[in-house]
Amino acid sequence: MEIYISPELIDQDKQILNIVDQNQQAVGFLSLQFDDKKMYIFGNLQEVGVKEDFKDLIKPYVNGMSKNKADLEVYSYVSLGGEKFDLEASEEDQKES
Repeated sequence: MEIYISPELIDQDKQILNIVDQNQQAVGFLSLQFDDKKMYIFGNLQEVGVKEDFKDLIKPYVNGMSKNKADLEVYSYVSLGGEKFDLEASEEDQKES
């Protein structure tokens, strides 16, 4: 299943992005809030089958946004159906923990 970012709100200090499938049905969301030296990320994915696609979609986006300001601290909580997963860890790393 293909997934895409569908912006809901983009402002100078915050963004709310829906994650939708090819039928424009929401499968998750990502929100980003910016402070002077911090970026807070909260996201949730409902469809278990697109976990790796979700990571592949949002990881470059988050990395690009974090380059906007020097010395930006990034705090994130991204979950799959309520269970936290790490954007940086591989699938095998997460099974072991």
